[in-house]
Amino acid sequence: MANDSPRESDPLLAPKAKKVAKAVEAKKDGEEVAFVPTPEARLKDLAADTHSHWEFGGPFGVTAMMPGFPALMFYLWICLWFYQGRFILPDSVDDIKPFLNRMGNHICEVRQEGRAERARARADLFSCSRSSRHPQEAYPTAFAFKMYLGLMLFQLVLAFIMPGKTQKGLPVPSLNYKTLSYRCNALSCFYVTLLASSTLHLTGLFDLTQIIDHFGELMSVSMIVGFTLSFLVYFGAIFFHWGGKPIRMSGWPVYDFFMGASLNPQIFNVDLKMWQEVRIPWVLLFHIAISAALKQYQTIGYVTPNLAFMVLATGLYINACAKGEECIPQTIDIFYEKDGFMLTFWNFAGVPFTYSYSIIYLHRTDASVYKLSSPATVGVFGLLLLSYYIFDTANSQKSNFRMELQNEFVPRDAFPQLPWRRVKNPKYIETKHGNKLLISGWWGYLRKPNYTADFFQSLTWGLCTGWSSPIAYFYPVWFFIVLVQRCSRDFTKCRAKYAEE
Repeated sequence: MANDSPRESDPLLAPKAKKVAKAVEAKKDGEEVAFVPTPEARLKDLAADTHSHWEFGGPFGVTAMMPGFPALMFYLWICLWFYQGRFILPDSVDDIKPFLNRMGNHICEVRQEGRAERARARADLFSCSRSSRHPQEAYPTAFAFKMYLGLMLFQLVLAFIMPGKTQKGLPVPSLNYKTLSYRCNALSCFYVTLLASSTLHLTGLFDLTQIIDHFGELMSVSMIVGFTLSFLVYFGAIFFHWGGKPIRMSGWPVYDFFMGASLNPQIFNVDLKMWQEVRIPWVLLFHIAISAALKQYQTIGYVTPNLAFMVLATGLYINACAKGEECIPQTIDIFYEKDGFMLTFWNFAGVPFTYSYSIIYLHRTDASVYKLSSPATVGVFGLLLLSYYIFDTANSQKSNFRMELQNEFVPRDAFPQLPWRRVKNPKYIETKHGNKLLISGWWGYLRKPNYTADFFQSLTWGLCTGWSSPIAYFYPVWFFIVLVQRCSRDFTKCRAKYAEE
C-alpha cells in the first residue's frame, strides 16, 4: 500500500487535493516543507511506530530462529554437497550421536596428525588449514574471509564513488514526516563489478570457479558477518542512536535485536539497508551461478541448459534490482522495517547461500539425472520470462505512480525498459490518511502482483532442476512462506492505517 505525499500542483491530484490532508512541498527560503498528515493520520502513525504485538513467535520464537537459521543452512548444504540432495537422518536412536559427529566432520574434520599439529590448529584463528582438512568442508578459512570481506569493501567503495540518481523516500513518521534522500547507483556498481570480476578471471588473477569450490567456507563467513553487523547496528542504535532514535521497542532485548532498533542507519551518504539488500546478496548469488557454470564447462566441456537457466535467472534478478533501485526507498523494507538481525543476517547469509540451492544441486549432480525434455526446458524459460515481465513492470508502475505524486519522476533508459512500465492517467483511491492507493495497471487486478510474479520466478528456480531433490525447491517454498507472512503483516498494518478504504 502506498504512503505517498501528494501535491496540489500535481495534475493527478488536483481535483481532490484539498479534501483530506493538505500536502505541500514548496520552497521557502531554500527549505522543503514536509508532508502534513491529518491529526487522525498522525495518531495512526504513532500507534504503528509503537510496539503493540509480537511477531515470529515473540522472544521465544526469535531465540529459536537465530541459531536455527545457521543450523538449517549447514544441514541442507551437507545434504546437497555430499548426498546428492537427499535428506539424511540417523539410522536409529543409537546412531544419533555418530550422526551428529558425521555432520560436524563435514563442516570441519581435523585429522589426527600428532599433538604438535593439533596444538597449532587450536592456536590458529583460521584452523582447518589446507594441509589438515578436506577441501570441501565449511570451516571459515582466511581465504574465505578475504573473498567475502573483499567483496563487501569493493561494493562499499563503489557505492561511495559511482554516479547514480538521488531518490527521495517516503515521509517517515518517526522523523516528523521528513523525506530522506537515497543514492541509487547500484546499476553502475553492478556493471563495474562485472567488468572487474571478468578481468580478474580472464587474466588469471582470480579464478571465479573458486567461489563454488569454497562455497561452504564462504557460507560460514557470511554467517559470522551477518551476526557481527547485526550486533554493531543494534548497539549503535541503542547507545548512539545510529539510524535514528530506536522505535517500536518491546523491552525484550533478544526480540528487539532480531527485529532491529533503528530505521535508517547510514555510513556517510550510503543507506545501510539499501546497500545490504542489493549490493551483497544478489551480486554474490549471480557470481555463484557464474562460478558453477564455469566449473561445469571446465569439467564436462559444456554448460547444461539447466545451469545456463540459473545464470539467466539470477542475472535478470540482480539487473532488475539494480536498474530499479530508486523503487526500493518506497518499499516496506526501507520505509518501515528496522535494520535488525532479520534483515541483516538474511541479506548477508540467507539469500546468497540458500537461494542458490538449485545451483548447488546442479553443480554436484550428474547432468543426466536432471536433464529436462525440450518442451519442459522451453516451458521453464517461458515461465521465467513472463513472470519477470510482470514483476518488473508491476514494481515500476507503483514506483512511478509514487514518484509522480512527489513530482520526482524522471524517465530512465536503464536496460531493459519494458512496455507498460508506467500507467498513464492512473486510477487511485484517496484515503482519509492523505495517501493515494494505486488501482490501475497490474494493481487493478491484484493486491500484490509483484509478489505473485516474484513467487513464480522463484518456482522456476526449482523447476529447472527436475524432481530429484526437494532441497532444490527450498527457495520457492521458503519464499512462499515469507510472502504470506509479509502480506499478513502488511494487510494488518494497512487495515489499521486506512480502515474501510
